[in-house]
Amino acid sequence: MTADRFRFDGQTPCTLSDLPTGAGDAREDKPKYLSRTAANLEEMGRLQDGFYADGREGLVIILQALDAAGKDSTVKHVMGGLNPQGVTVHSFKQPSAEELAHDFLWRANRALPPRGGIAIFNRSYYEDVLVVQVHDLQKTYRMPPRTTEAGQREFFRRRYRQIRDYERYLYENGYRVLKIFLNVSKEKQKERFLERIETPAKNWKFSESDLKERALFDEYAQVIGKVITATATPDCPWYVIPADQKWYTRYLVSELVADALRQSCHEYPTLPDETRARLRECRRQLEEED
Repeated sequence: MTADRFRFDGQTPCTLSDLPTGAGDAREDKPKYLSRTAANLEEMGRLQDGFYADGREGLVIILQALDAAGKDSTVKHVMGGLNPQGVTVHSFKQPSAEELAHDFLWRANRALPPRGGIAIFNRSYYEDVLVVQVHDLQKTYRMPPRTTEAGQREFFRRRYRQIRDYERYLYENGYRVLKIFLNVSKEKQKERFLERIETPAKNWKFSESDLKERALFDEYAQVIGKVITATATPDCPWYVIPADQKWYTRYLVSELVADALRQSCHEYPTLPDETRARLRECRRQLEEED
């Protein structure tokens, strides 16, 4: 699978600045990749049907990225190949007062799909080790001193362990967690920000706060590499996908989702002999109608 070369499973460190953001040589074969994307979407739909009917596994797709990397368009153009009846999409924004009154995994746990279902997390509990770490927000938490007095480094080291434990718990209870980071370059982010400002239909996508976050682009990149290194495991790896060319991003994400469904249980239930006999009788009655 093409996307395997962007995989991190805890064996090697992730340094975001060393990883590609563009399609590279794939640009020369763009029509081929567009065709493969279409084929993947068709396969995803077939596999999801059996996945839903089987009902023994759940799939959680986590999309993380910096602003303007294309998370929303990825959900629209790739996940559109899935039956919406079996999919939920959750956008995790700044936590509410109720969410802050609970542990940081609480709101994500509430959004888990039933087995047979797929949940797409547009951002996730990883914000609690990314934004929170970059802005040093853990100092604002209403938590007992025993949880924070060891200092920032220890605070987030514990959170990395808690995330690994949580994802292992999910995996051991029938859930697959597909973690995707869309890796956009600073230059492409600027280009897309300008497009949002200059295009009236896209003005709503831009906020002045986006520029404040952009000023921390390099700091975010360092923290993201550290987070991916600390939370990638063989059962729940990370995939750091180039995001400068959306057609290539969509191809790679479709490869990952299709592969996750291939590996999952997607067998149609076998009916008991008595039920099959009743179906044959129903068929006979239908065929005998005038």
